[in-house]
Amino acid sequence: MELNVLNINGQETGKKVALNDAIFGIEPNDHVIYLDVKQYMANQRQGNAKSKERSEISGSTRKLGRQKGGGGARHGDINSPLLRGGGRVFGPQPRDYSFKLNKKVKILARKSALSYKAQENAILLLEDFSMEAPKTKEFINIAKNLKVDGKKMLFVLPEANKNVYLSARNLQRAEVMMAADVNTYKILNADVLVITEKSLETIDGILG
Repeated sequence: MELNVLNINGQETGKKVALNDAIFGIEPNDHVIYLDVKQYMANQRQGNAKSKERSEISGSTRKLGRQKGGGGARHGDINSPLLRGGGRVFGPQPRDYSFKLNKKVKILARKSALSYKAQENAILLLEDFSMEAPKTKEFINIAKNLKVDGKKMLFVLPEANKNVYLSARNLQRAEVMMAADVNTYKILNADVLVITEKSLETIDGILG
């Protein structure tokens, strides 16, 4: 599959680049995509939900009534989970939700996600560019020139570029990432991928 390389004005530069079929042309594997996205979402969870158990409630430990002869149920102290204000039984405790995923599975998931985007013609190749200063208005103009404004767009850069990042930061439907950090969730969450030439080389080097 060949794509025309565009400049920031949305015009064709005359260059064409063939996408690597081993990355952008495979039969997508939905199960590994599910596993990789599940791991990404699990890693975002803080896991710090906590409720107090019986032993952690700051109430008296005196037994409320005698064991027998009271004419009712037996009660312990006021911290009992059966009473209002008592501890909680089997409540949430701080935990780590992350889990391990094999490297080959993660690579296959990224290839599958990129192949889906290639099938949907949702990939644009952009000539390498930079911005002299953070200008959100200038970034919006680039998106309009590429006809991706109004869509969820993921700009993939070969390396960190503070000016481009700051220019897109206030835009709700735009995100800027380095090629080395692109993951399955971000790929699938975007309506269109805008990949620069050098970024494509980086992706080939990592996934190829």
